[in-house]
Amino acid sequence: LTLPHSSTSDPLISHGHHFGRTVFVLCNYPSLLTNSILRLEQMEDTPLEDFSAEERREHRVFDQLLDSDPGLLERLQNGSEEEIIHIGELIGKGATGTRGDDTKTLKSAILDWILPKDAAIQPPLHRNSKIDRGFNHELTGSLLCPAGLDWNNTEYVLNFLVGELSVCGDQWPIFLFTHYMYDTEDLWCGLLRSCLLVCAYKHIFTSPSSVNKEPKAMQSGNARLHGMNSVTIASIAYVATQVQFTLSSSSVFLRTNTTMDSETFYHSLLDLFEDPDESKEVEELLTWWNQYLYHPLSFRRISYISSQSSLSYFLCCQASS
Repeated sequence: LTLPHSSTSDPLISHGHHFGRTVFVLCNYPSLLTNSILRLEQMEDTPLEDFSAEERREHRVFDQLLDSDPGLLERLQNGSEEEIIHIGELIGKGATGTRGDDTKTLKSAILDWILPKDAAIQPPLHRNSKIDRGFNHELTGSLLCPAGLDWNNTEYVLNFLVGELSVCGDQWPIFLFTHYMYDTEDLWCGLLRSCLLVCAYKHIFTSPSSVNKEPKAMQSGNARLHGMNSVTIASIAYVATQVQFTLSSSSVFLRTNTTMDSETFYHSLLDLFEDPDESKEVEELLTWWNQYLYHPLSFRRISYISSQSSLSYFLCCQASS
């Protein structure tokens, strides 16, 4: 076998673009492929259930990768270790490149979504620099504030600014919730249904120009290009992670980012989605997203209701219950 041609036009790179957004993004793809091929041999004698939770997730990702490219398993099984690593590098190159592109375009666009139209951000936030974002600014800081903490508490704010109070990735920010309101008695009320997430999702998967338009079925952009006709749980986690990073003051997206702990944040959302005890709520969440993006007629009436109205909040909680 000869090594695949390493170029930006390689199908494996294109495959990595969509796979990273919709299935799994924060991983070492060469290691994933190498480990999974070895695990296939081990699974002849050991059921998958006997492996660790991390190994089971890795193998589920591997299975989805194989399902998305029918000829890939044969290439991996017949290839040398060098070839397997090279295939993983190409897929990883696609996933990383797309993540970088999304990060770049969201950096400016998000400033148009975090305040009502025509409202001015005070003090102004730079579109091409993030140094004044994160907990350095009232607006971005309030959105990144962990749910359950009071951003209006001066002590919290000062501790965030001087670094005495750090935020772990599994302390979810308030921007994940509808109207940025957290129900201490019901985690799922409005979770991952905020307007900010919807804007970012449409920006990435439909097109930047679709964000401010009335919802229409996703007929263009990256979703259509890759035959995507439904939302995946990993794509919601991906968008949430992108938004978290975009609001932060971090200049470079790193898996090991200690300021926002992006990798832990991403994995904590996947942990919730994959928890069997939460399957009913996860299914309702996917239904909500799919109705909004693929069957928008059922949401048309809601789109004309004021986001601050009692009815809007009632509908949000009703959809989450």
